[in-house]
Amino acid sequence: MRGERLVKVLYRNMSEQHALTVYDTTKLYGEKGRFRVLEFSNEAVQGAMDLEKPSRMLLEYPRAMVHLMERNHPDYETVFVVGHGIGTLSTYLSNRLVKIAELDEEVVELSKTLFGYKGSEVMVGDGRELLQQEPSGMYDYIIVDAFTATGTPMQFTSRSFFAMVQDRLRSGGSILLNVFGRAGNDRLVNAIYATLAEQFAYTRSFALPTETQEEIQNRILVGSSAPIDFQSRFMAGFVEQEPGEGYIIVDEL
Repeated sequence: MRGERLVKVLYRNMSEQHALTVYDTTKLYGEKGRFRVLEFSNEAVQGAMDLEKPSRMLLEYPRAMVHLMERNHPDYETVFVVGHGIGTLSTYLSNRLVKIAELDEEVVELSKTLFGYKGSEVMVGDGRELLQQEPSGMYDYIIVDAFTATGTPMQFTSRSFFAMVQDRLRSGGSILLNVFGRAGNDRLVNAIYATLAEQFAYTRSFALPTETQEEIQNRILVGSSAPIDFQSRFMAGFVEQEPGEGYIIVDEL
């Protein structure tokens, strides 16, 4: 039937961290083609590949993140990535000094066997603990792209985590977070942004537009000790959005 979406499930399993599904589809976000997708729990897309052009960066948020990185620090060298997924960002950064942390060993294996990942070695373990072991002033960028079934783990959104991140960044370095939240006044996103703003002199928030206030949307939050610049036409549809007032997130004792 013309316009019908064909889906073929290649892998489905419950790992120690996630319900994992990998499938091929002939339509993704309204675009026709041949795509391979990694989903976590609740049908949350964590990575997508264009099988006809594997090097293409398909999802909007990594394209927007890359623009922010290259616009603000074109000669950046060192990056620490928390959350590997299918390896989209890790592959793009393979010509830099990049360290990648991924909690779920099964996700790392799937990135290699079903998505052809051949980039830098991925450290399996808790991203916060692994970053804690890195020297002060080491990184130009730290990227947090980690998710569980309930969203961004709280350990990557707290006051003490952002203080540690600031210590691991070089002068003028930045943290970029990919988070999800309601398009309207999302209490957790507001809190993450408020906590980030308490630690960093400059912050900006970007979101993909939605039709209703109840929809869940991607947000990119950025914190830096230097002003943050961007060009709208290179933000892959993300627009600047000021979160509402939020509370400060502290680690649970």
